[in-house]
Amino acid sequence: MDGFVASGALPGAVIGISSPSGEWIEAVGSSGPGGAPLPADAVVRISSMTKPLTAALTHQLAADGVLALNAPVTRWLPELAHRRVVRRLDGPADDTVPAEREATVEDLLTMRLGFGFAFEVDSCPVADLAVARGLGMGPPLPSAVQHTPDEWIAQFATLPLMEQPGRHWRYDLAYSVLGVLLARAEGKPLPALMAERLFQPLGMVDTGFSVPVRARERLIPCFTSGDDGLVVFDGTSDSDWLEPPVFPHAGGGLVSTAADYLRFGRLLLNGGSLPSDGSLPGEGDPLDGGSLLSAEAIDDLSRDHLGEEQRDGPSASIFLDGEGWGHGVQVRLDPALPRRYGWGGGLGTTWYNFPDHGVTAVLMTQHLPPLGEPILHFWKTLDELLGAA
Repeated sequence: MDGFVASGALPGAVIGISSPSGEWIEAVGSSGPGGAPLPADAVVRISSMTKPLTAALTHQLAADGVLALNAPVTRWLPELAHRRVVRRLDGPADDTVPAEREATVEDLLTMRLGFGFAFEVDSCPVADLAVARGLGMGPPLPSAVQHTPDEWIAQFATLPLMEQPGRHWRYDLAYSVLGVLLARAEGKPLPALMAERLFQPLGMVDTGFSVPVRARERLIPCFTSGDDGLVVFDGTSDSDWLEPPVFPHAGGGLVSTAADYLRFGRLLLNGGSLPSDGSLPGEGDPLDGGSLLSAEAIDDLSRDHLGEEQRDGPSASIFLDGEGWGHGVQVRLDPALPRRYGWGGGLGTTWYNFPDHGVTAVLMTQHLPPLGEPILHFWKTLDELLGAA
């Protein structure tokens, strides 16, 4: 990463790796051109790395009997009853057929709801309607959606689906729906629910849908590329993440730190429990911090749920690159490489767990779109190190 900083490819990055032998977090570079050195506890916008946390919360509520994964979403979202589906993705939004079945909670987790980005066609009228109605079909800025959760689901209910539920994998509006469902099922706003069930028990003190006042000095800017170099996409003193959002985005709304996210990664590696001191135990060491997820839930979350045709579909081929999808995570299928699951965020963050090695790792940058070469180099290096271990 030092080399990428020196070449000007990125201002800075925070690298975090946790293994059975300990944890290492280090920052390189600066928070931006001419900025202060990047702190290792920098607060960053993790965008789609929100999805694995949302999936974990879903499994927690399922274990409590609050919901069931095979239940239709209309049990909690009656607005979505009697769905219709457009005949053609690029056809008129009012040329529809009835949905063959209701979408389930599992369909939301696996992003087989039947609605999302449609990059394979030049024009998609129903997607255009979603944009026009402010449903958040773009970069994950909290201010982009000004509907409350109830208003959001009411607006979404006016649109037909793009395809039959369960048929295709399509990124990524399913997690927006899932966030509304979880809050309704538990009768509690999503930010409070996530804090009580995940962030507080895990000690993820800097993670939330807005930056805590005490952590604002550690929030770093997010950039995009302009004609003359880096341009601020979201700043610090005027950041979109300083105040609680109107619509808490379960698919991309969180901020976090490397240390916080490693704690979540370790939770999954440890079978759903953490020792009381938060450290990663060695094999056979007792876990006395209580259980947040069952081993069965983690197995369900981290295994591929897609068929071959779904993995090769137009949306999956762009986002998954031939790999599988579990619940909120990409799942590696190549047996020649170290087994892993995890996901990245569209503003420059990325995380994977390597369960056979007891390793969880994050790379935190802040750039829209994510800087491909540094991220690919990071994971290629880890693959080589773990493959040789």
